[in-house]
Amino acid sequence: MKKLFKFIGIILLLLIVAGGIYYFANNEPLPEGKKGKEADALAIKMFNAINHQAFENTEILKWSFRNKHFYTWHKQENIVHISWANYKVTLNTKDFEKSELYIDGKLSKNNELIKQAQNYFNNDSFWLIAPFKIFDKGTERSIVKHNNKDALLITYKSGGSTPGDSYLWILDENYFPISYKMWTTIIPIGGVSATWSDWKNTEAGIKLPTKHKLSLFGMELNMGEVKAYNERANELSYKILKAIKHKNYKKTYYLEWSFAGKRHFKWDKEKHIVDVSWDDFRVNLFPADIEKSTVYFKDEKQEIQDEKIIKRAWNIFNNDSFWLVAPHKLFDDGVVRNIEKVNDKDALRVTYTSGGTTPGDSYVWILDSTFVPKSYKMYLKNGRMNGTPATWEDWITTESGTLLPTNHTFGKGRKLSMGTVKGYN
Repeated sequence: MKKLFKFIGIILLLLIVAGGIYYFANNEPLPEGKKGKEADALAIKMFNAINHQAFENTEILKWSFRNKHFYTWHKQENIVHISWANYKVTLNTKDFEKSELYIDGKLSKNNELIKQAQNYFNNDSFWLIAPFKIFDKGTERSIVKHNNKDALLITYKSGGSTPGDSYLWILDENYFPISYKMWTTIIPIGGVSATWSDWKNTEAGIKLPTKHKLSLFGMELNMGEVKAYNERANELSYKILKAIKHKNYKKTYYLEWSFAGKRHFKWDKEKHIVDVSWDDFRVNLFPADIEKSTVYFKDEKQEIQDEKIIKRAWNIFNNDSFWLVAPHKLFDDGVVRNIEKVNDKDALRVTYTSGGTTPGDSYVWILDSTFVPKSYKMYLKNGRMNGTPATWEDWITTESGTLLPTNHTFGKGRKLSMGTVKGYN
């Protein structure tokens, strides 16, 4: 028995020595940074890179943490549904007393379990949205040189479950976070790093991490099936699509229209081929495979295709078709939908994060009482328009049964005619 205790003592001693060696070899002191305007400017660049505005407008986030804690966060309502084991907590993040606990599906009372759920949420949500918290109340921002580049040190002076923790954000050349180093009360070793590289594009227009890899013993934190979306905005979008007979639009084979009487279109929507004509040019345009396009000048096919003319036809089609069918494109890939109040009524802000000629542009749709768009405000990424209004007037029901506009008014009363609009099969 004495030999056994002696053996156990030796093992414990070796573990303590090994732990001490590991600690002194890997522990890093908290770096000192420079506070002030420069640090805040770097933080703003990071905010812009992660599309913080879209996060502010996000309604619902879903994820899990290490496949143990599961979350549905109704962010605008300050409500989080948290489940683990046989417990489920509806946590009110603004009023703890209104939180509810269910054990095996039955309403129960146990403030300790609700407090545990709150601590889980504080920790597990941080691993999901920490980049969006760099301007939270009680934060302190500093610039630190890391590998001869500016890094952003965030210290949480108050709030959360462990005030006093610090995180050094490492940014790429576009100021997007790729990792951080931690100085926390939970981890005794300072400077442990974690990756922020396995990002996922979400429906709400923000990127969220799906997992993290820690330098501490190669640990990995899995965030599960990450989702972020805007339920109310989606519901309003469906009402718009129903009002403009979008189901019939999807079944429409051909569309014809003109733009200000200068450019003319016939679009085989099913095959996605467009006949685009202006002045003496006509382009048989394949928008999805532009190299197949052909150019005609005064009705004669050009043996050598002019790429500039084809590119111009592509740009013209993207712009001019938008003025005809934009309300039918609310659920295209790369579209972010948000609710916005205009004159105390719900309007729909649509932001195009990809595709088209000018990704990044957004439009706030103003609706009539039947949810048919009557106007929008334009916000262009290049800054040329910042809330410029344009009407969507004189909607017609086409032969194919869908609704399309025939006229617009914008600027100082300028009229834009879509010509004789047709939709048929």
